[in-house]
Amino acid sequence: MDSEKHIRYQTAMVSTYYPDTSFLDHLVMPDGTEQSCGSDILPLLHSGKVFIVNSRKRNGLILFKRYHAEFAGPGAAVGGDYDSDCQMALPIGNLSLLSPESYEERQKAYLIRRQWIRLIKQITENPVPQQRVQKILDQFDQYFPSEMVADLPDAAFALLVGVFPQTVGTVRRLGSEVDGRLNY
Repeated sequence: MDSEKHIRYQTAMVSTYYPDTSFLDHLVMPDGTEQSCGSDILPLLHSGKVFIVNSRKRNGLILFKRYHAEFAGPGAAVGGDYDSDCQMALPIGNLSLLSPESYEERQKAYLIRRQWIRLIKQITENPVPQQRVQKILDQFDQYFPSEMVADLPDAAFALLVGVFPQTVGTVRRLGSEVDGRLNY
């Protein structure tokens, strides 16, 4: 009898799953306003050209893909075939994109993009969602002014480290106290 219930519950779980559901249609900023992100940047990313995030400025891009987000910080390559699947882009800071002047400059930018991806990968390897959120917030606080980080939406951080936006909101409200309260 228990096995019959178990099978029915599994069927119900599968039947209520909607893979096309996405909260990338718009982002709700911490102040409650809705923002449609990167509408002028997206055509650049889809143009097939490669750009480099200016390494001399505190700027970057959060690139929203179908099921996750990637961060391209200073010095990283964006665009080309690499970001053809980008659905939305959120600029951080005063975004400045440059065109690579040489093959070597382009290769270096790809290596830097890989380093940014590895940094996020290291953070996501932590099995505790609250700790992943705290670590990504700490990393962004190192690169950008705190008020700039505070203005970024919870959904952006959630997609970067694989948690629910509500988890990001909770960690932001409770700060370092969250580990003791929510560690199951």
